[in-house]
Amino acid sequence: MTTTKAMPRASTSVHIRSAPRRMEITPTPSRFDDIPVEELWAEYAKTRSQELRNHFMERYLHLVRYNAERIHARLPDEVDIEDLMSAGLFGLMDAIDAFDLERKVKFETYCAPRIRGAILDELRSMDWVPRLVRSRTAKIEAIRQRIEMEKGRPPTEEEIAAELGVEGEEFDKFKRDGRPVGTVSITRRAFPSDGSRDVREIDVIKDDSQRNPLSEAQRRDLKEMMTKGLSRAERLIVILYYYEGMTMKEIGATLDLSESRVSQMHSSILLRLKAQMQHRMRDLEEAAE
Repeated sequence: MTTTKAMPRASTSVHIRSAPRRMEITPTPSRFDDIPVEELWAEYAKTRSQELRNHFMERYLHLVRYNAERIHARLPDEVDIEDLMSAGLFGLMDAIDAFDLERKVKFETYCAPRIRGAILDELRSMDWVPRLVRSRTAKIEAIRQRIEMEKGRPPTEEEIAAELGVEGEEFDKFKRDGRPVGTVSITRRAFPSDGSRDVREIDVIKDDSQRNPLSEAQRRDLKEMMTKGLSRAERLIVILYYYEGMTMKEIGATLDLSESRVSQMHSSILLRLKAQMQHRMRDLEEAAE
């Protein structure tokens, strides 16, 4: 007669404390720890006990971090390892539910591909580049490396196109699609600061559509200095010619003057401005001494 050994009841749970950068695990002592793992799997196959499932999650959680760290080592710094571990946890849960002890395979060997697959699926869902484009880019790079090894020089575009069996606009499209495009999060840290708050990219990003206040103030002061002491017609000539980009002929039509008269007034204005600037330079030099 075969008797089934009753499994001891225990309160087993996985405690995960959320932290900004690292997932910390606090193991809970369990009476399951003293029972052979084969018996635990046999019992789980019969009862699908939630306690046993939690015990397996805690027991094999280190495999999630191990696989996540290996994949993360080949990824940009912008990818958070905690996101990879969260995806890997789903792979571990699926592996626990689908594991069959009769296959005579260790669970550690069985679950690793499932964990990595769940992490890679998450990365693919985060990738905005289509998989077909990634595949083409990898194929072009493999051809480039092979030709370079065979001929000892970088391959030409014609050689790569011939190997791919495409040409013209189609090959140009392949190159365009495979051209790398960098993406940067505007909320990531730009550089550390002395205060408690880090300086982010969005705090220091340059807006080319906005004018520099200092340059605007200098431009306004220069305009006031140039037009100071001039008559209304002379002031308009300076503003229209240097600030509005109008020609002498257009200025003459605006002021009801001949083009030659505008040119004559312009030359007179330049002589006075030159004398005024020289006088200012002497005053600055005397003040510096």
